[in-house]
Amino acid sequence: MKRTKIKDILQNEQTDYKVNVKGWVRSFRNNQFVALNDGSCIGNIQVVITLDTDEAIIKSIATGASVSVDGTVIASLGKGQKVEVKADSITVLGECNPEQFPLQLKNRPSLEYLREIAHLRFRTNTFGAVFRVRHTLAYAIHKFFNDRGFVYLHTPVVTASDAEGAGEMFKVTTLPFDDAPHNEDGSINFKEDFFGRATNLTVSGQLEAELGAMALSEVYTFGPTFRAENSNTPRHLAEFWMIEPEVAFNDIYDNMDLAEDLLKYIIDYALQNNREDLDFLAQRLVDEEKQKPQNERSELGLIEKLELVLNNKFERITYTEAIQILLESPAYKKKKFQYDVSWGIDMQSEHERYLVEKHFKKPVIVTGYPKEIKAFYMRQNDDGKTVAAMDILAPGIGEIVGGSQREERLDKLTQRMNEMHIPVDEMYWYLDTRRFGTVPHAGFGLGFERIVLFVTGMTNIRDVIPFPRTPKNAEF
Repeated sequence: MKRTKIKDILQNEQTDYKVNVKGWVRSFRNNQFVALNDGSCIGNIQVVITLDTDEAIIKSIATGASVSVDGTVIASLGKGQKVEVKADSITVLGECNPEQFPLQLKNRPSLEYLREIAHLRFRTNTFGAVFRVRHTLAYAIHKFFNDRGFVYLHTPVVTASDAEGAGEMFKVTTLPFDDAPHNEDGSINFKEDFFGRATNLTVSGQLEAELGAMALSEVYTFGPTFRAENSNTPRHLAEFWMIEPEVAFNDIYDNMDLAEDLLKYIIDYALQNNREDLDFLAQRLVDEEKQKPQNERSELGLIEKLELVLNNKFERITYTEAIQILLESPAYKKKKFQYDVSWGIDMQSEHERYLVEKHFKKPVIVTGYPKEIKAFYMRQNDDGKTVAAMDILAPGIGEIVGGSQREERLDKLTQRMNEMHIPVDEMYWYLDTRRFGTVPHAGFGLGFERIVLFVTGMTNIRDVIPFPRTPKNAEF
Protein backbone atom coordinates (compact mmCIF):
# COMPACT_ATOMS: atom_id res chain seq x y z
CA MET A 1 0.00 0.00 0.00
CA LYS A 2 1.24 3.49 -0.85
CA ARG A 3 2.24 5.62 2.12
CA THR A 4 -0.11 8.44 3.19
CA LYS A 5 1.37 11.51 4.82
CA ILE A 6 0.20 12.27 8.34
CA LYS A 7 -0.51 15.87 7.30
CA ASP A 8 -3.07 14.67 4.74
CA ILE A 9 -4.83 12.40 7.25
CA LEU A 10 -5.11 15.17 9.85
CA GLN A 11 -6.27 17.77 7.34
CA ASN A 12 -9.09 15.91 5.63
CA GLU A 13 -10.47 14.35 8.87
CA GLN A 14 -12.21 11.56 6.93
CA THR A 15 -12.66 8.15 8.54
CA ASP A 16 -13.16 4.50 7.65
CA TYR A 17 -10.45 4.07 5.03
CA LYS A 18 -7.26 2.04 4.89
CA VAL A 19 -3.85 3.73 5.09
CA ASN A 20 -0.18 3.05 5.42
CA VAL A 21 1.71 5.54 7.58
CA LYS A 22 5.41 5.65 8.28
CA GLY A 23 7.32 7.83 10.71
CA TRP A 24 9.22 8.13 13.95
CA VAL A 25 7.84 7.39 17.38
CA ARG A 26 7.46 10.48 19.54
CA SER A 27 6.02 8.58 22.50
CA PHE A 28 4.65 5.16 23.36
CA ARG A 29 2.38 4.71 26.34
CA ASN A 30 0.55 1.82 27.95
CA ASN A 31 2.02 -0.55 25.32
CA GLN A 32 -0.88 0.53 23.09
CA PHE A 33 -0.76 4.20 22.01
CA VAL A 34 1.95 5.42 19.63
CA ALA A 35 2.37 9.13 18.83
CA LEU A 36 3.80 9.05 15.30
CA ASN A 37 5.34 11.94 13.34
CA ASP A 38 6.67 11.92 9.77
CA GLY A 39 7.80 15.54 9.46
CA SER A 40 5.03 16.54 7.05
CA CYS A 41 3.45 18.69 9.76
CA ILE A 42 3.87 19.55 13.41
CA GLY A 43 1.02 17.25 14.48
CA ASN A 44 1.33 13.59 15.41
CA ILE A 45 -1.11 10.84 14.49
CA GLN A 46 -2.09 8.50 17.28
CA VAL A 47 -1.71 4.84 16.33
CA VAL A 48 -3.67 2.38 18.44
CA ILE A 49 -2.07 -1.05 18.61
CA THR A 50 -4.27 -4.07 19.25
CA LEU A 51 -3.61 -6.03 22.40
CA ASP A 52 -2.73 -9.19 20.47
CA THR A 53 0.27 -7.56 18.75
CA ASP A 54 3.45 -9.62 18.90
CA GLU A 55 5.27 -8.94 22.17
CA ALA A 56 8.64 -8.73 20.40
CA ILE A 57 7.31 -5.85 18.29
CA ILE A 58 5.92 -4.12 21.37
CA LYS A 59 9.34 -4.29 23.04
CA SER A 60 11.10 -2.79 20.03
CA ILE A 61 8.83 0.27 19.86
CA ALA A 62 10.48 3.17 21.68
CA THR A 63 10.93 6.93 21.33
CA GLY A 64 13.01 7.56 18.23
CA ALA A 65 12.26 4.24 16.53
CA SER A 66 10.87 4.26 12.99
CA VAL A 67 7.79 2.21 12.13
CA SER A 68 5.44 1.38 9.27
CA VAL A 69 1.77 0.93 10.10
CA ASP A 70 -1.03 -0.52 8.03
CA GLY A 71 -4.41 0.27 9.48
CA THR A 72 -7.74 2.06 9.36
CA VAL A 73 -8.40 5.75 10.02
CA ILE A 74 -11.13 6.00 12.63
CA ALA A 75 -12.72 8.72 14.73
CA SER A 76 -10.75 9.27 17.90
CA LEU A 77 -12.36 8.95 21.31
CA GLY A 78 -9.44 10.68 23.01
CA LYS A 79 -8.82 14.38 23.49
CA GLY A 80 -6.53 16.40 21.25
CA GLN A 81 -7.18 14.65 17.94
CA LYS A 82 -10.23 14.04 15.75
CA VAL A 83 -8.88 10.95 14.00
CA GLU A 84 -6.44 8.17 14.76
CA VAL A 85 -5.17 5.00 13.09
CA LYS A 86 -6.23 1.61 14.35
CA ALA A 87 -3.31 -0.65 13.46
CA ASP A 88 -3.86 -3.89 11.59
CA SER A 89 -0.12 -4.52 11.45
CA ILE A 90 3.00 -2.68 12.51
CA THR A 91 6.58 -3.16 11.37
CA VAL A 92 9.60 -1.67 13.12
CA LEU A 93 11.87 -0.29 10.40
CA GLY A 94 14.63 0.95 12.68
CA GLU A 95 15.00 0.30 16.40
CA CYS A 96 16.20 2.98 18.82
CA ASN A 97 17.72 2.26 22.22
CA PRO A 98 16.08 4.79 24.57
CA GLU A 99 19.02 4.64 26.96
CA GLN A 100 21.43 5.76 24.21
CA PHE A 101 19.13 8.11 22.25
CA PRO A 102 20.35 11.65 23.10
CA LEU A 103 17.00 13.26 22.32
CA GLN A 104 14.46 12.71 25.08
CA LEU A 105 11.63 14.92 23.87
CA LYS A 106 9.60 14.79 27.07
CA ASN A 107 12.32 16.76 28.87
CA ARG A 108 12.33 19.67 26.33
CA PRO A 109 16.08 19.92 25.75
CA SER A 110 17.65 23.38 25.57
CA LEU A 111 18.50 25.00 22.25
CA GLU A 112 22.16 25.09 23.30
CA TYR A 113 22.14 21.31 23.77
CA LEU A 114 20.33 20.76 20.49
CA ARG A 115 23.02 22.70 18.59
CA GLU A 116 25.46 20.06 19.78
CA ILE A 117 23.33 17.34 18.19
CA ALA A 118 22.21 19.32 15.15
CA HIS A 119 22.01 16.11 13.13
CA LEU A 120 19.08 15.00 15.32
CA ARG A 121 17.41 18.28 16.25
CA PHE A 122 15.17 18.16 13.15
CA ARG A 123 13.05 15.63 15.07
CA THR A 124 11.90 18.16 17.65
CA ASN A 125 8.72 20.18 17.18
CA THR A 126 10.64 23.44 17.29
CA PHE A 127 13.11 22.61 14.55
CA GLY A 128 10.57 20.77 12.46
CA ALA A 129 8.52 23.99 12.46
CA VAL A 130 11.53 26.23 11.80
CA PHE A 131 12.73 24.27 8.78
CA ARG A 132 9.29 23.86 7.26
CA VAL A 133 8.93 27.66 7.50
CA ARG A 134 12.42 28.08 6.02
CA HIS A 135 11.39 25.95 3.05
CA THR A 136 8.20 27.97 2.54
CA LEU A 137 10.10 31.27 2.64
CA ALA A 138 12.62 30.02 0.07
CA TYR A 139 9.82 28.91 -2.26
CA ALA A 140 7.96 32.21 -1.77
CA ILE A 141 11.07 34.19 -2.69
CA HIS A 142 11.48 32.30 -5.96
CA LYS A 143 7.75 32.61 -6.68
CA PHE A 144 7.78 36.37 -5.99
CA PHE A 145 10.57 37.05 -8.48
CA ASN A 146 9.41 34.50 -11.05
CA ASP A 147 5.91 35.96 -11.14
CA ARG A 148 7.42 39.40 -11.80
CA GLY A 149 9.55 38.27 -14.72
CA PHE A 150 12.94 38.20 -12.98
CA VAL A 151 15.72 35.87 -14.19
CA TYR A 152 17.32 33.67 -11.51
CA LEU A 153 21.07 34.15 -11.97
CA HIS A 154 23.60 31.73 -10.46
CA THR A 155 26.62 33.80 -9.46
CA PRO A 156 29.99 32.19 -8.64
CA VAL A 157 30.88 30.81 -5.24
CA VAL A 158 34.59 31.05 -6.08
CA THR A 159 35.58 34.61 -6.94
CA ALA A 160 38.62 36.87 -7.25
CA SER A 161 36.73 39.99 -6.15
CA ASP A 162 35.75 41.30 -2.72
CA ALA A 163 32.36 42.93 -3.27
CA GLU A 164 32.28 44.71 0.07
CA GLY A 165 35.95 45.63 0.31
CA ALA A 166 35.98 44.15 3.81
CA GLY A 167 38.75 41.63 3.24
CA GLU A 168 37.16 39.02 5.54
CA MET A 169 37.16 36.19 3.01
CA PHE A 170 37.98 32.49 2.96
CA LYS A 171 40.85 31.71 0.59
CA VAL A 172 40.44 28.96 -2.02
CA THR A 173 43.69 27.25 -3.00
CA THR A 174 45.21 23.95 -4.05
CA LEU A 175 48.72 25.08 -3.07
CA PRO A 176 50.37 23.02 -0.31
CA PHE A 177 50.40 24.83 3.02
CA ASP A 178 53.89 23.70 3.96
CA ASP A 179 55.56 24.28 0.59
CA ALA A 180 53.74 27.01 -1.30
CA PRO A 181 55.69 28.71 -4.15
CA HIS A 182 56.85 32.25 -3.38
CA ASN A 183 57.73 35.34 -5.37
CA GLU A 184 61.07 37.12 -4.93
CA ASP A 185 59.50 39.53 -2.43
CA GLY A 186 58.36 36.61 -0.25
CA SER A 187 54.68 36.73 -1.18
CA ILE A 188 52.89 33.58 -2.35
CA ASN A 189 53.03 33.01 -6.08
CA PHE A 190 49.38 32.35 -6.91
CA LYS A 191 50.22 31.90 -10.60
CA GLU A 192 51.05 28.34 -9.59
CA ASP A 193 47.60 27.90 -8.03
CA PHE A 194 44.64 26.14 -9.66
CA PHE A 195 43.04 29.32 -11.03
CA GLY A 196 46.34 31.08 -11.66
CA ARG A 197 45.46 33.85 -9.22
CA ALA A 198 44.31 34.38 -5.63
CA THR A 199 40.66 33.36 -5.19
CA ASN A 200 38.16 33.32 -2.33
CA LEU A 201 34.69 32.17 -1.37
CA THR A 202 32.23 34.91 -2.28
CA VAL A 203 30.77 37.38 0.22
CA SER A 204 28.13 38.55 -2.26
CA GLY A 205 26.80 37.87 -5.73
CA GLN A 206 25.86 41.52 -6.25
CA LEU A 207 28.62 42.65 -8.59
CA GLU A 208 28.05 39.69 -10.92
CA ALA A 209 24.28 40.24 -10.70
CA GLU A 210 24.81 43.79 -11.95
CA LEU A 211 26.43 42.34 -15.06
CA GLY A 212 23.34 40.24 -15.70
CA ALA A 213 20.97 43.15 -15.10
CA MET A 214 22.75 45.16 -17.80
CA ALA A 215 21.30 42.78 -20.40
CA LEU A 216 18.39 40.96 -18.77
CA SER A 217 17.01 44.03 -16.91
CA GLU A 218 15.69 42.14 -13.86
CA VAL A 219 17.73 39.42 -12.16
CA TYR A 220 18.13 37.97 -8.70
CA THR A 221 20.57 35.68 -6.95
CA PHE A 222 19.81 33.26 -4.14
CA GLY A 223 22.86 31.38 -2.99
CA PRO A 224 25.45 30.71 -0.29
CA THR A 225 27.88 33.41 0.77
CA PHE A 226 30.79 33.32 3.19
CA ARG A 227 32.48 35.70 5.58
CA ALA A 228 35.59 34.90 7.62
CA GLU A 229 34.59 37.24 10.44
CA ASN A 230 35.68 35.96 13.84
CA SER A 231 32.38 36.84 15.53
CA ASN A 232 30.85 34.30 17.89
CA THR A 233 27.51 36.03 18.41
CA PRO A 234 23.83 35.04 17.97
CA ARG A 235 23.74 37.25 14.84
CA HIS A 236 26.73 35.96 12.86
CA LEU A 237 27.43 32.96 10.63
CA ALA A 238 30.47 32.16 8.51
CA GLU A 239 28.25 30.53 5.86
CA PHE A 240 24.86 32.03 5.07
CA TRP A 241 22.45 32.54 2.17
CA MET A 242 21.69 35.81 0.41
CA ILE A 243 18.95 37.04 -1.89
CA GLU A 244 20.20 39.87 -4.10
CA PRO A 245 17.99 41.35 -6.85
CA GLU A 246 19.45 43.84 -9.33
CA VAL A 247 17.15 45.86 -11.58
CA ALA A 248 18.14 48.01 -14.55
CA PHE A 249 16.38 51.39 -14.83
CA ASN A 250 15.34 51.38 -11.15
CA ASP A 251 16.19 54.25 -8.82
CA ILE A 252 16.34 54.27 -5.02
CA TYR A 253 12.56 54.76 -4.73
CA ASP A 254 11.80 51.81 -7.00
CA ASN A 255 14.28 49.84 -4.92
CA MET A 256 12.44 50.64 -1.69
CA ASP A 257 9.12 49.64 -3.23
CA LEU A 258 10.50 46.31 -4.44
CA ALA A 259 12.06 45.44 -1.09
CA GLU A 260 8.89 46.32 0.84
CA ASP A 261 6.77 44.29 -1.58
CA LEU A 262 9.10 41.28 -1.23
CA LEU A 263 9.06 41.30 2.56
CA LYS A 264 5.29 41.59 2.74
CA TYR A 265 4.76 38.90 0.11
CA ILE A 266 6.93 36.22 1.72
CA ILE A 267 5.68 36.93 5.25
CA ASP A 268 2.07 36.70 4.06
CA TYR A 269 2.89 33.50 2.17
CA ALA A 270 4.29 31.91 5.33
CA LEU A 271 1.25 32.96 7.36
CA GLN A 272 -1.04 31.47 4.72
CA ASN A 273 0.85 28.18 4.34
CA ASN A 274 2.54 27.52 7.71
CA ARG A 275 0.04 28.89 10.20
CA GLU A 276 0.12 25.79 12.39
CA ASP A 277 3.93 25.94 12.62
CA LEU A 278 3.89 29.69 13.30
CA ASP A 279 1.21 29.36 15.98
CA PHE A 280 3.38 26.73 17.68
CA LEU A 281 6.46 28.96 17.47
CA ALA A 282 4.41 31.90 18.75
CA GLN A 283 3.34 29.93 21.83
CA ARG A 284 6.91 28.78 22.34
CA LEU A 285 7.97 32.44 22.33
CA VAL A 286 5.27 33.30 24.88
CA ASP A 287 6.56 30.57 27.19
CA GLU A 288 10.14 31.81 26.71
CA GLU A 289 9.15 35.43 27.42
CA LYS A 290 7.60 34.39 30.76
CA GLN A 291 11.07 33.43 31.97
CA LYS A 292 12.37 36.98 31.43
CA PRO A 293 12.04 39.96 33.78
CA GLN A 294 8.97 42.08 33.06
CA ASN A 295 10.98 44.99 31.63
CA GLU A 296 12.78 42.72 29.13
CA ARG A 297 9.69 41.11 27.64
CA SER A 298 8.66 41.84 24.09
CA GLU A 299 5.60 44.00 23.62
CA LEU A 300 4.55 42.06 20.51
CA GLY A 301 3.79 38.40 20.03
CA LEU A 302 5.17 36.65 16.95
CA ILE A 303 1.95 36.76 14.91
CA GLU A 304 1.30 40.38 15.94
CA LYS A 305 4.83 41.31 14.83
CA LEU A 306 4.34 39.72 11.42
CA GLU A 307 0.95 41.37 11.00
CA LEU A 308 2.52 44.71 11.94
CA VAL A 309 4.75 44.40 8.89
CA LEU A 310 1.89 43.37 6.64
CA ASN A 311 -0.60 46.00 7.73
CA ASN A 312 1.58 49.11 7.66
CA LYS A 313 3.17 51.16 4.93
CA PHE A 314 6.85 51.30 5.84
CA GLU A 315 7.92 54.70 7.18
CA ARG A 316 10.56 56.37 5.00
CA ILE A 317 13.03 58.80 6.53
CA THR A 318 16.52 60.04 5.80
CA TYR A 319 19.55 59.12 7.88
CA THR A 320 19.79 62.75 8.99
CA GLU A 321 16.18 62.65 10.21
CA ALA A 322 16.84 59.37 12.00
CA ILE A 323 19.82 60.81 13.88
CA GLN A 324 17.77 63.85 14.88
CA ILE A 325 14.98 61.63 16.22
CA LEU A 326 17.50 59.66 18.27
CA LEU A 327 19.14 62.80 19.65
CA GLU A 328 15.77 64.13 20.76
CA SER A 329 14.58 60.81 22.19
CA PRO A 330 14.00 60.23 25.93
CA ALA A 331 16.27 57.17 25.64
CA TYR A 332 19.20 59.34 24.51
CA LYS A 333 18.53 62.11 27.03
CA LYS A 334 18.33 59.56 29.84
CA LYS A 335 21.53 57.89 28.56
CA LYS A 336 19.83 54.52 27.97
CA PHE A 337 21.68 53.87 24.72
CA GLN A 338 24.86 51.86 25.08
CA TYR A 339 26.35 53.50 21.97
CA ASP A 340 26.60 57.23 21.36
CA VAL A 341 24.56 59.05 18.73
CA SER A 342 25.95 61.61 16.29
CA TRP A 343 25.77 62.30 12.57
CA GLY A 344 28.18 59.98 10.79
CA ILE A 345 27.83 56.91 13.02
CA ASP A 346 26.89 53.50 11.69
CA MET A 347 23.67 53.06 13.67
CA GLN A 348 23.65 50.15 16.09
CA SER A 349 20.81 47.67 16.54
CA GLU A 350 19.57 49.50 19.64
CA HIS A 351 19.20 52.70 17.60
CA GLU A 352 17.44 50.92 14.74
CA ARG A 353 15.04 49.12 17.06
CA TYR A 354 14.21 52.35 18.89
CA LEU A 355 13.13 53.96 15.63
CA VAL A 356 10.94 50.95 14.75
CA GLU A 357 9.58 49.80 18.09
CA LYS A 358 9.34 53.00 20.12
CA HIS A 359 9.10 55.94 17.76
CA PHE A 360 7.25 54.86 14.61
CA LYS A 361 5.90 51.49 15.83
CA LYS A 362 6.21 50.04 12.33
CA PRO A 363 8.99 49.11 9.88
CA VAL A 364 11.22 51.97 8.77
CA ILE A 365 13.30 52.55 5.62
CA VAL A 366 16.28 54.83 6.19
CA THR A 367 17.94 56.46 3.17
CA GLY A 368 20.79 58.90 2.48
CA TYR A 369 23.59 57.43 4.63
CA PRO A 370 27.01 59.10 4.94
CA LYS A 371 29.22 57.86 2.13
CA GLU A 372 32.08 57.13 4.55
CA ILE A 373 30.19 54.21 6.11
CA LYS A 374 28.89 52.69 2.88
CA ALA A 375 30.35 50.67 0.00
CA PHE A 376 32.08 52.10 -3.06
CA TYR A 377 29.36 51.14 -5.54
CA MET A 378 26.57 53.26 -4.02
CA ARG A 379 25.41 56.28 -6.01
CA GLN A 380 26.70 59.58 -4.62
CA ASN A 381 24.08 62.20 -3.84
CA ASP A 382 24.41 65.81 -4.97
CA ASP A 383 25.25 66.99 -1.44
CA GLY A 384 28.67 65.32 -1.71
CA LYS A 385 28.25 63.78 1.76
CA THR A 386 25.67 61.03 1.38
CA VAL A 387 24.84 58.14 -0.93
CA ALA A 388 21.56 56.74 -2.24
CA ALA A 389 21.58 53.85 0.20
CA MET A 390 18.61 52.26 1.95
CA ASP A 391 18.23 50.01 4.97
CA ILE A 392 14.95 48.45 6.06
CA LEU A 393 14.60 48.19 9.83
CA ALA A 394 12.17 45.67 11.32
CA PRO A 395 10.83 45.15 14.87
CA GLY A 396 12.85 42.84 17.08
CA ILE A 397 15.82 42.58 14.75
CA GLY A 398 16.82 45.98 13.35
CA GLU A 399 18.32 45.98 9.86
CA ILE A 400 16.89 43.23 7.68
CA VAL A 401 17.54 44.59 4.16
CA GLY A 402 20.40 46.72 2.87
CA GLY A 403 20.64 48.15 -0.62
CA SER A 404 21.21 51.17 -2.82
CA GLN A 405 20.95 52.75 -6.18
CA ARG A 406 24.24 51.84 -7.83
CA GLU A 407 26.71 54.43 -9.11
CA GLU A 408 26.31 54.23 -12.88
CA ARG A 409 28.56 57.23 -13.71
CA LEU A 410 32.02 56.00 -14.67
CA ASP A 411 33.94 59.04 -13.46
CA LYS A 412 32.19 59.12 -10.08
CA LEU A 413 32.64 55.38 -9.59
CA THR A 414 36.35 55.29 -10.44
CA GLN A 415 36.97 58.32 -8.24
CA ARG A 416 35.27 56.58 -5.30
CA MET A 417 37.12 53.32 -5.94
CA ASN A 418 40.44 55.16 -5.88
CA GLU A 419 39.48 56.89 -2.63
CA MET A 420 38.68 53.50 -1.06
CA HIS A 421 41.73 51.75 -2.56
CA ILE A 422 39.66 49.37 -4.68
CA PRO A 423 41.90 48.02 -7.50
CA VAL A 424 40.46 49.69 -10.60
CA ASP A 425 42.50 47.62 -13.07
CA GLU A 426 41.32 44.31 -11.62
CA MET A 427 37.72 45.49 -11.74
CA TYR A 428 37.75 46.32 -15.46
CA TRP A 429 34.85 43.91 -16.06
CA TYR A 430 32.68 45.79 -13.56
CA LEU A 431 33.61 49.19 -14.97
CA ASP A 432 32.85 47.99 -18.50
CA THR A 433 29.16 48.03 -17.61
CA ARG A 434 29.57 51.80 -17.08
CA ARG A 435 31.56 52.23 -20.31
CA PHE A 436 29.22 50.37 -22.61
CA GLY A 437 25.57 51.39 -22.35
CA THR A 438 25.36 52.33 -18.68
CA VAL A 439 21.93 52.84 -17.12
CA PRO A 440 20.61 53.80 -13.69
CA HIS A 441 20.05 50.63 -11.68
CA ALA A 442 19.48 49.53 -8.11
CA GLY A 443 19.42 46.46 -5.91
CA PHE A 444 19.53 45.17 -2.36
CA GLY A 445 20.56 42.22 -0.23
CA LEU A 446 18.31 40.22 2.06
CA GLY A 447 20.06 37.80 4.38
CA PHE A 448 17.96 34.66 4.20
CA GLU A 449 18.73 33.54 7.74
CA ARG A 450 17.81 37.03 8.99
CA ILE A 451 14.32 36.78 7.48
CA VAL A 452 13.89 33.21 8.75
CA LEU A 453 14.95 34.44 12.20
CA PHE A 454 12.41 37.25 11.98
CA VAL A 455 9.50 35.11 10.80
CA THR A 456 10.06 32.22 13.22
CA GLY A 457 10.81 34.35 16.28
CA MET A 458 13.99 32.43 17.04
CA THR A 459 16.69 34.50 18.75
CA ASN A 460 19.90 32.79 17.60
CA ILE A 461 20.78 32.66 13.92
CA ARG A 462 22.40 29.25 14.42
CA ASP A 463 18.92 27.85 15.01
CA VAL A 464 17.52 28.77 11.58
CA ILE A 465 20.15 27.13 9.36
CA PRO A 466 20.41 23.33 9.30
CA PHE A 467 24.14 23.07 9.99
CA PRO A 468 25.65 26.34 11.30
CA ARG A 469 29.21 27.27 10.39
CA THR A 470 30.78 29.50 13.02
CA PRO A 471 34.28 30.10 14.42
CA LYS A 472 35.75 26.78 15.62
CA ASN A 473 32.61 24.92 14.53
CA ALA A 474 32.17 22.94 11.31
CA GLU A 475 30.49 19.76 12.52
CA PHE A 476 28.49 17.44 10.30
